[in-house]
Amino acid sequence: MLLLLDLIPYIVVFIFGITIGSFLNVCIYRIPLGESIVTAPSHCMSCGSKLKWYDMVPVFSWLVLGGKCRSCKAKISAQYPIVEAANGILYVVVCMVNGLNGQSLLYCLMVSALLVLSVIDWRTYEIPVGINLFLAVLGVIAAVLDKNNWTDHLIGAVCVSGFLGILYLASSGRAIGGGDIKLMAACGLILGWKQIILAFLLGCILGSIIHLIRMKRSGQSHVLALGPYLSMGIFLSALWGNTWISGYLSLLGIA
Repeated sequence: MLLLLDLIPYIVVFIFGITIGSFLNVCIYRIPLGESIVTAPSHCMSCGSKLKWYDMVPVFSWLVLGGKCRSCKAKISAQYPIVEAANGILYVVVCMVNGLNGQSLLYCLMVSALLVLSVIDWRTYEIPVGINLFLAVLGVIAAVLDKNNWTDHLIGAVCVSGFLGILYLASSGRAIGGGDIKLMAACGLILGWKQIILAFLLGCILGSIIHLIRMKRSGQSHVLALGPYLSMGIFLSALWGNTWISGYLSLLGIA
């Protein structure tokens, strides 16, 4: 009984997460097309029929409908339940690691934004400006809430993004995208300089490994969308970065 009571907050977090995940799917599909994510009603991408509320229950509606539109029977992408479930699971992970507090809420919103930009960047090789602006707003909130360490947040906003900006200018935009620079600036403001440097290193390592595996398996060259890998690094650093950094410094005898 006690275990069930302990799980209730995380069940609520998961439900909240998959509900937000449903909105994330709207963002993923409509933002690249320039469509409104607020005013346009939800509709089938094949026949255009408006969806009823019971057709939009996160995860479960897709399962009940067998992954098909109720009206035209066209297949509905598995992306819908995957994004919804992933967002719910990530919310639970954030809250289990970081606790049920205001910072976790901030991180959950950051995770949702990273999930949207990762899918869009993977498909289009572009990171929407609006997503980076949303992350920047979260960064300002994080700096204000952590007012005793606000300088760490400001340094975080420029230390990695400044390096990438120089790289961008030196390569005439061939080595790095402008959206990646803005992403690291916004998330550096959220995390602070130590964690954003770690996030960048993790993102580069993950990107190198996964990208090489993809090229080897397919036998083809792929253009690297760095956003998803940077997002992975940001997520890992946000939750475990301080612990990893402290452990590393302890090994060096610095802390």
